[in-house]
Amino acid sequence: MIDKSNPLPMYYQLKELLREKIATGEWQPGDMIPSERELSEQYRISRMTARQALTELAIEGLLRRQQGRGTFVAEPKIEHGLTRLTGFTEDMKARGLRPGARVIRIELIHPPILAMQALQISPGKKILLLERLRLAQEKPIALETSHLHFHGIENLLHQNLEDNSLYKILAENYQISPARAVQKIGADLCSQREQELLKLQEGAPVLRNKRITFDQWGKPFEYTESAYRADRYVFQAELNAL
Repeated sequence: MIDKSNPLPMYYQLKELLREKIATGEWQPGDMIPSERELSEQYRISRMTARQALTELAIEGLLRRQQGRGTFVAEPKIEHGLTRLTGFTEDMKARGLRPGARVIRIELIHPPILAMQALQISPGKKILLLERLRLAQEKPIALETSHLHFHGIENLLHQNLEDNSLYKILAENYQISPARAVQKIGADLCSQREQELLKLQEGAPVLRNKRITFDQWGKPFEYTESAYRADRYVFQAELNAL
């Protein structure tokens, strides 16, 4: 319970009580939690105090608020390390999650200027555009658009890219292994299309990741633009002093 004689602010005490309910599994992801009014009555505090505790937990990503519906326990975020080059499938499996994909679009196209520059190809050459909705435990996590260029690229049109790892197919059939990558990550608001595919609320935040991947010979073979659900995914890096 909340101890009003405790020097810790009451909103902080309530926040820690609610955090413990989530940590112990008493409240599961997706559960609706008590409203501000219910919390204020249960703990004999003001609604403003309850609101502050809920707001801070929402900012931390432990709760998600839906206008007109209520406040729910958020799904735990998936952490992706930035120190090792892996594909989405390998990354999910390493975390004990079931990866999946739904191919939205796959075709040979003339590349847009950014892809042409990233892949270091001349005008007039075609590349493979592969757009997939990436899933974890059958839930949408990211919308990924890959621009691919290498010899025999047209054969990918006939591969099963929903149930198999793209990098595994490249290694087994094309002897291409990702050796290094350069990527940029930024925050943005979701587009209407991303909102629909990723099942987001209007104006929800996404993490945009642009990556150029190089093969074992130092040649760029993939330029990818991805939009990750910011409420489900976080990029993590370990930094060391020189």
